[in-house]
Amino acid sequence: MGFRSFRTLLLVFLAVSGALLAGAAPASAHAALTGSDPQQGSVVTKAPAQVTLTFSEKVAMNDGSLQVLDPKGKRVDTGGATNLSGTTYGVKLHSGLPDGTFTVTYQVVSADSHPVSGAFTFSIGAPSQTSVALSDQAVGGGIVGALYGFARYISYAGFILLVGGAAFVLACWQRGAGVRPVQRLVVAGWLALTGATLALLLLRGSYVGSGKVADIFDLTLLGQVLQTKSGAALVSRLLLLAAAALFIAVLFGAYVKRDEAAADISDGAADDTSDAAADSAADAADRAAEKKDLTFGLAIGGVVVAAGLAATWAMAEHASTGIQAGVAMPVDVLHLLAVAVWLGGLATLLVALFRAPVDAQIEAAAVRRFSRVAFGGVLTLVATGIYQSWRQVGSWSAFTDTTYGQLLLVKIGLVALLVGIAWISRRWTGQLSEVPAAEAVAAAVVEQREKKRSTVLTDAGDARRRGSSSSAGSAKSADSDLADSADSRRAAQLARQRAAVATARDKRLRDADPHRTGLRRSVLAEAGVAIVLLAVTTALTTTEPGRTEEAAKQATASASQRSGPLSLKIPFDTGGEDGKGTVEVTLDPARVGGNEMHVFVERPNGKAFDVPEVKVAFTLTAKDIGPLPVTPDRIATGHWSASGVQIPMAGDWKIAVTVRTSDIDQATVNKNAQIG
Repeated sequence: MGFRSFRTLLLVFLAVSGALLAGAAPASAHAALTGSDPQQGSVVTKAPAQVTLTFSEKVAMNDGSLQVLDPKGKRVDTGGATNLSGTTYGVKLHSGLPDGTFTVTYQVVSADSHPVSGAFTFSIGAPSQTSVALSDQAVGGGIVGALYGFARYISYAGFILLVGGAAFVLACWQRGAGVRPVQRLVVAGWLALTGATLALLLLRGSYVGSGKVADIFDLTLLGQVLQTKSGAALVSRLLLLAAAALFIAVLFGAYVKRDEAAADISDGAADDTSDAAADSAADAADRAAEKKDLTFGLAIGGVVVAAGLAATWAMAEHASTGIQAGVAMPVDVLHLLAVAVWLGGLATLLVALFRAPVDAQIEAAAVRRFSRVAFGGVLTLVATGIYQSWRQVGSWSAFTDTTYGQLLLVKIGLVALLVGIAWISRRWTGQLSEVPAAEAVAAAVVEQREKKRSTVLTDAGDARRRGSSSSAGSAKSADSDLADSADSRRAAQLARQRAAVATARDKRLRDADPHRTGLRRSVLAEAGVAIVLLAVTTALTTTEPGRTEEAAKQATASASQRSGPLSLKIPFDTGGEDGKGTVEVTLDPARVGGNEMHVFVERPNGKAFDVPEVKVAFTLTAKDIGPLPVTPDRIATGHWSASGVQIPMAGDWKIAVTVRTSDIDQATVNKNAQIG
């Protein structure tokens, strides 16, 4: 049952992580372009001296991050984008640029370490054809993006196993430091975190740059990564992992030996009845005091290393940017530590229940201690999670209208499910009893007998081999070899039988307490949900926060707002005998860029007014633009039209209409309207 259960969990782990990470890779941009000058799709009358871009947060740029291309695809910027102010960046353009459509491309790294890319166009004088072809591949995607996302998942899993396993041993089950499966679990966490961190360092340059697999081992890119905030965080993590390796060596080395020595002295004191018993008792007390001091030292050192490891995420990702970063980073560290203590301890408990030898079964008291520790971890997780949710989501609508909010709702549901299963586990823990003492003693006696039998057989085999080597004659040597071969087969068969008997005995002893069996099943269910929860959490770290996504949507809507067809009715009076009427101007879609304009002239009775001439002009007083004249063509009686009317930027435009009703009678009327 144990092997099949672990195999099922592994398959769930791979399937869920692969699906979620593959789906999350394209949506890795956490900074958004909120404005530009010139604006996207705008038409300017003269060439600008520079192009500026404004993002929702600070970004990192290099010489090639911001490029401006002419209609033939040739760069017309001088290079070297600079930070003009706050989150606004600019690049200067060469002078004497011709008319036509220009393309602006950008590829930057947001303050929370994720790559951002995009492009837009603007025109000088009038739009034109352009030969610039942009790639559909989003930065941070492809094979490199998938590998980077998987490495992030493994790093989180390794951190949880390393920190949670060590915390479980020190705080709940100190005897577990000598249990080999527990040791392997914690060491596996260290190896996973170390390997994933090295992989992230190698992948980082290609992940935020070209996205090519060949660039993974480019040492030049690696050198550039080491100079960034993310590179510094990864290097710091490796240094802290070196300290963690020393911590593991002490925990599973000197600490275990001291515990075994204290146990041996205690047993000796119990057996002796003379003055030696008093000496043994004193030694046991000294050993216990030394162990207590070592436990305290390991606890302090472990907390420092664990907090440092958690800070390598907090200092380079979501918590390091946005509002209240000074508060968010320590809160993020607490959040990660709470997750590790809860889920990592859960994984260690699962290993202890399924894989620990019968003579090293976890005590009920240790399980109860973990139950209390896990409860504190959950409270911390909920408190810090509420703050993080408010900070990253920002509004109730973002819970349902953004990808981040939707994933967060899934995470909340999984945490609630996990807490429910944990409550069931607490019920089993309350009824838990120790492994039956009589059966444990009997098992120990059988094991000792089997060890003695194995020793006897080994000694006999060695004696026969020594005798055969000293015998003379080829026939006698051949007989001895046959005997040795038969003995080896019998020894192997006996070893298999002993293993089968030991497995059956272990299962019988584990199943002796029905409450312990129920606890194993509930903990197994918790672990299954925890795997999915970890995958969703990893996906959240690679998804644009809801607050940022909504701000970007609002900025984009403001920059490219379409008010629908604009319609203005303005009365006029040219002063002649038949000079009164109404002129109606419609602009469709009333946005920055090209528009379709229609002008309808009517008499006071509503009938079409056949006038000889109509002219329109647009003026943006706030920006000192215009008047931009437009002369429409006559379509029918009282109907005039013009196509491709260019509005260079959004604003409160004054629309002036000149109507001529005779050779000498004309009037100009105007009205303001918001366009774009």
